[in-house]
Amino acid sequence: MGERLTESDIEKIKKEIEHRKLVVRKEAIEAVKEARAHGDLSENFEYHAAKKDKNKNESRIRYLERMLKTAEVVHDESEDDEVGMNNTVELYFEEDDFTETYKLVTSIRGNSLKGFISIESPIGKAILGKKVNDRVFVKVNDSYGYYVVIRYIDKSSDDEDDEIKSF
Repeated sequence: MGERLTESDIEKIKKEIEHRKLVVRKEAIEAVKEARAHGDLSENFEYHAAKKDKNKNESRIRYLERMLKTAEVVHDESEDDEVGMNNTVELYFEEDDFTETYKLVTSIRGNSLKGFISIESPIGKAILGKKVNDRVFVKVNDSYGYYVVIRYIDKSSDDEDDEIKSF
């Protein structure tokens, strides 16, 4: 089974592939040609760096195309009163007595530093489909877990700035 992607994720990936094929590839080929013209290739750092960049771009294209071929499409619709994909939620952590805000996203857009949590993460799995004021157990592993209370759900989806992770 491949990555779980929304239609929005798929569109972003297709746009990135197109950009890499039409713009980045052309620039990389030009950079290799220009560096090759500088002479001795065995000691030409610019040539080796340009080749490395070109290969990195081609590798990223293959990775994204493979991801699209094996993807499982998940829908980002949910009931008005329950946590769904691309919703921002405010969670109260009982054990630590603090509140945190997260946006629930697919795993390829997960970024804890930006507050994006994956539907594949322990918190994401636990809160998906739950409602405001639900007390939810988040199972981290066989011997540890904790409770959170869903305080607020924002259904507005502003994911234009969300980016697909680069590996």
